[in-house]
Amino acid sequence: MITNYIFIFSSGFLLTSAFILLLKKSTLRLNLLINAGIPLIGGIAMGLSFALISFFSCFILNKFSPMILGIIIAALIMLIFGIIDDWRELSIKAKFSVQIIATILLVLFGIRTQIVYIGALPNMIITFFWVLGITNAFNHLDVMDGLAASTAVIISLAFFIISLLGSNINIAILSLVLLSASIGFLIFNLPPAKIYMGNAGSHFLGFVLAAIAISISYASLERKTALLSPILILGLPLFDTAFLILTRLKNNISPFRKSNDHLALKLLSIGYSKKKTLSALVILCLLFCFCGILVSQARNIFGLIIITLVILFSLTVLLRMHKVSING
Repeated sequence: MITNYIFIFSSGFLLTSAFILLLKKSTLRLNLLINAGIPLIGGIAMGLSFALISFFSCFILNKFSPMILGIIIAALIMLIFGIIDDWRELSIKAKFSVQIIATILLVLFGIRTQIVYIGALPNMIITFFWVLGITNAFNHLDVMDGLAASTAVIISLAFFIISLLGSNINIAILSLVLLSASIGFLIFNLPPAKIYMGNAGSHFLGFVLAAIAISISYASLERKTALLSPILILGLPLFDTAFLILTRLKNNISPFRKSNDHLALKLLSIGYSKKKTLSALVILCLLFCFCGILVSQARNIFGLIIITLVILFSLTVLLRMHKVSING
C-alpha cells in the first residue's frame, strides 16, 4: 500500500505542476485571469488534478464510493464558479448561492456530520454551516503569498494521518491527493509568488477540506472529545476568521466588507517580513494540527486538557494582535 501512496502523491504533484505550466502560457497569451501580471490559475490546476487523480486512484484501488463521487462533483462545481468569480467578480449573494447548492449536493451524497446524540436533521444543519464556514474561512486566509497553500498542505497531511489511523482509506486517498496538489502549487506560490490560486483555489481548498473533515470517523462513543479534532486541525483558518469578524464588529465594520484586519497583515504591520510572517503562521498551523491529531487519539481527560490549553493560547494571541492597528 505504501507504493500506492507514493504513486498517488507523485501523480498529484506532477499533474498539478504540469497543469500550472500549461495554463500559465495560455493565460498570458490570451491575457485572461491575470492579476498584477500574475496568472490566477493555481486553483484550476489543483482542482483538475484533484478530481482526476482522486477518481482514478479510488477506482483502481477499489475504494470508490458515492461519497467520493459526491465530493469530487461538488468540488468541481465550486471550482467552476470560482473561475467565473476570478474572471468577472460575482456578488456575495451569487457566491453564497453556489456554496449552498454544492453543500446540499454533499448532503444528498451522504456526506454529513455523524454526531450520534443529536439526530439526522441537526447533523445536516451543522454540516451546512460547517462547510460554508470553512469554505469562506479559507478564502479569507488567502491574503499573502504561500499562506493558504501552506495551510492546506499541513491540514491535508493531518487528515491523511488521522484517516490512516482510523482505517478510512478512501478519505486517506483524497487527503493525500489534495496534499500533493497543494504542494505542486505551493512551489509556484511561495514569496514572491509566480502564480496565484485565485478565488477558485481558495474556495475549492476550503470546500474539499471541510468535506474531508466530516467524512472521517474520529472516535468511539467513549472518546467524545475526539469529535473536536477537525475544529483544532482547521484551527488556523477558523481562528483567522474569528479574529477578523471580532475586529470588524468592534470597529463597526460589516464582517462581509473587505478590510486589512487579517492576522497575517497585522504581523506584517509590526515589522515582520513576508517570509517571517509565513513561517510564524505555518508554525501556528502545525501546532493546531498536532493538537488535533493528539485529541483524536487521546482519552477524554487528556483531550480536554489539550483543548483547554489551545483555547487559552488562542485567546492570548487574539488579545495581543487585537491591539495592533493598521492604517488604511
